[in-house]
Amino acid sequence: MTKLIKDFCDGDEFVGFYIIKEIEAKQTNSSIPKDYLDIVLADSSGHISAKYWEASKLDIETFFPMSLVKVQGMVQVYREKLQVKVVRIRKTTEQDGVSVTDFIRAAPVGADELIPTIENAINSLTHNDIKSIVTFCFEKVKDTLHSAPAAKSHHHAYYGGLAYHIVRMLELGEFISQQRPFLNSDLIKAGIILHDIAKPVEMISEYGMVIDYSIEGKLIGHISMAANWITEAAIKRGIDLESNVIMSLQHLVLSHHNLGEWGSPVQPQLPEAVALHYIDAMDAKLQMVEDMLQTTAESEEWTPVIRGLENKAIYRLKI
Repeated sequence: MTKLIKDFCDGDEFVGFYIIKEIEAKQTNSSIPKDYLDIVLADSSGHISAKYWEASKLDIETFFPMSLVKVQGMVQVYREKLQVKVVRIRKTTEQDGVSVTDFIRAAPVGADELIPTIENAINSLTHNDIKSIVTFCFEKVKDTLHSAPAAKSHHHAYYGGLAYHIVRMLELGEFISQQRPFLNSDLIKAGIILHDIAKPVEMISEYGMVIDYSIEGKLIGHISMAANWITEAAIKRGIDLESNVIMSLQHLVLSHHNLGEWGSPVQPQLPEAVALHYIDAMDAKLQMVEDMLQTTAESEEWTPVIRGLENKAIYRLKI
């Protein structure tokens, strides 16, 4: 039986089936450079970095992202993180009896529940122009939202992750709107639905795994794309481009990362924009913690460091 990645421990030797999430051919820094494959192996429990040091030219031409492979390897610790040294690797065959869907990590709530929840939130919007714009943008990605991840690796990076992220944020947003009635609840809901709405176009994914970024994703990015969609919606729906509605929705999207180095050209300067940033950050960071706890063996007291938490590890407290 294939050992789950989350159960890997230092010193383990294993043989099992996994999916290649990422792969890149590189060369060593030795005096005589040698080719090797830098791989991220994944299954339904998580992912792990792997190195295949004995890669041939044929190997480089054979293995690609989303390839199902049988791997013989050893688990080692490198820079305080577990890493696999691949001894042997081959593509799976029909006789192996495995399927891609066996290795896909998915949101804990299915699209049949998540998508209607988002649609209900849109239908609950009371401002006609806001509702019209959010509906227009949502329809652009509705057909892909059931599977789209929210990120490549940072948070909610799995099948249905984006819809799950939006729904969890809507739950937080509803609470914040009730607790702080000075906030415009329509803008809170709209900002939550729109803030990452362009990610299915920004990222090229299969089964919830990001293979690459699209040309638009690389040259424009999801934040600017979503702001452009708001303008497009206004033009097609006959809404004044200079209205406060358009400006506020674009500001929500453009500022939700808060800082320029995080991708936002402006910082939050509307009350709802401040709320949106922290709602997004709270859900993303808590999901990073939850995901790391779920994908780290329960026998381990400390998780690996989490990049999105300033490279801090999480202690599994038992009381």
